[in-house]
Amino acid sequence: MITDRDGVAALERADRAGIPTEVFRYGDFAGREEFSAAIVDSAERYGAEALVLAGFMRILSPIAIDRYRNRILNIHPSLLPAFPGAHAVAQALAHGVKITGVTVHFVDEEVDHGPIIAQRPVPVLEGDTEQTLHERIRVEEHKIYPEVVAGFARGHIRVVGREVVWR
Repeated sequence: MITDRDGVAALERADRAGIPTEVFRYGDFAGREEFSAAIVDSAERYGAEALVLAGFMRILSPIAIDRYRNRILNIHPSLLPAFPGAHAVAQALAHGVKITGVTVHFVDEEVDHGPIIAQRPVPVLEGDTEQTLHERIRVEEHKIYPEVVAGFARGHIRVVGREVVWR
């Protein structure tokens, strides 16, 4: 389990499960290229066949994308292509949408842009705040992401062109 910051709950969970962990702080590197290279080098040393991002608020450089093309999964709190970027929930509320949701996608060179693997809608309720809406989105994230990761690990998901195929 690789993270970009100390003190995250995933480090403790991985430790309890006997999973090796590494922390790569962005500020310890000269830039995005070096940071991304360190992450993928480490992943490859452990024999990782894919990268599963969660709460990872950094843009990976092309070195990572090239080495793990169509094998980097990410989750985003909107129905992409709507509201990419770090403020998706606030943007959904500001635009007055009635439905937002969760998207699991493959990472490509653009932010929140790669081929969409799965989506799940979440209604925007009257009186929702960014916090209340994000909490409901998070519930769906915790359902959909393990399902998608399991399907990918079993070889049931692949990319053909920009199309994601489930079998």
